[in-house]
Amino acid sequence: MAMSGGKDDGEPMMEMNTTPLIDVMLVLLIMFIITIPIQTHAVKVDLPQNSQQNQPLIDSEKNTLTIDPQGSTYWNGAPIDEVTLRQYLDRTVVMAPQPELHFRPDPQARYEKVDQVLAIIKRANVSKLGFVGNEQYRTAF
Repeated sequence: MAMSGGKDDGEPMMEMNTTPLIDVMLVLLIMFIITIPIQTHAVKVDLPQNSQQNQPLIDSEKNTLTIDPQGSTYWNGAPIDEVTLRQYLDRTVVMAPQPELHFRPDPQARYEKVDQVLAIIKRANVSKLGFVGNEQYRTAF
């Protein structure tokens, strides 16, 4: 490394010029980055498998959709969420003879929840919809 005098008095400068050293280090770093093979690590993840045993079957003649007083929705007795309900309804609409959908909300269920489920049914274009259990209100009016 060259040392240069800062003054003309002949004394050597006490600081070393590190620019060439940094340049060499950067070139070596780039060479190491390029020559290192790309690491391909595989992480094994056990994903859940769709099985027909976990899902309640869609009946080809009639399906029952109920809402309990807490607002939970049940398809043929199995609890479902709104996304799954829409998937089941989409499957029933394309069946050759479209199965009947028996809708049975609990009298104590919130109207808001019943309205949300009815909106999902309407958006799915279900044509065979029946309200079950309305006969209990026959003498109310």
